[in-house]
Amino acid sequence: MPNHTSGLHHFHTRKRIHQQHEKYPNPDRWKRLMDKVIYAVGIFGPVMTIPQIFTIWVEKNASGVSVVSWTAYLVAAFFWLAYGIMHKEKPIIMTYILWIILEAMVVIGALIYG
Repeated sequence: MPNHTSGLHHFHTRKRIHQQHEKYPNPDRWKRLMDKVIYAVGIFGPVMTIPQIFTIWVEKNASGVSVVSWTAYLVAAFFWLAYGIMHKEKPIIMTYILWIILEAMVVIGALIYG
């Protein structure tokens, strides 16, 4: 007889819940709207980094840019990308591919011009 701990029970409960996917497109209109809006938000966030990249690469000015912080953001983005790929979440994958590209540009520019 297997030893059933509360942790194992929790794991099996999560497994059952995970296997019950919601319908797509979702019958709830607010969830359908969010399914569409999240793609725009996923693009809008990284696009807000473009002024920083412009300042670094065009004006060749990286003063005040923390290489340590931007490198940490870059490392975190790789974890989020891996998470999105493992869970097959297109909005997460798309967003973090953009973040990786833009954050890498900031880090490289800060190293060159900082």
